Amino acid sequence: MLRHVNSNQNREAKMAKYYVNKNAQDNGDHEVHEQGCSRMPSEQNLQYLGDFTNCQDAVRAAKKTYPQSNGCYYCSNECHTQ
Repeated sequence: MLRHVNSNQNREAKMAKYYVNKNAQDNGDHEVHEQGCSRMPSEQNLQYLGDFTNCQDAVRAAKKTYPQSNGCYYCSNECHTQ
């Protein structure tokens, strides 16, 4: 008997490095960026958050330091709330 195996079960989740902007935007948000984002601020304005498989976990980590954090519209759009 053959068993159907979901191909997603065999793939490891992609890990990405995430950073939060130390400087708030005009609306008070600290944006969370995935490494390589074209909209990342300069290095001295970044705080490394860690490696995550999704932006939700990265934003949750950012909120420990910056309660008003939000995903970048460009690289973490599914976590962008405004």
